[in-house]
Amino acid sequence: MAELAAQLKVSVQTIYDLRSKGRGPRGFRVGAQLRFRESEIDAWVARMELADEQRHAGGAS
Repeated sequence: MAELAAQLKVSVQTIYDLRSKGRGPRGFRVGAQLRFRESEIDAWVARMELADEQRHAGGAS
């Protein structure tokens, strides 16, 4: 979790908050540790980028 937060330059709490709102990457537990597949992180980032592009394209004239 800390590696993902560092990669995105956000806090670990931000990742937890996004996940609790259903907006974070899908993960799985290994014991007490939450893990993420790189492919899921890549897909999640791509979805966020697309959503951001669509938001900003809607306001452009």
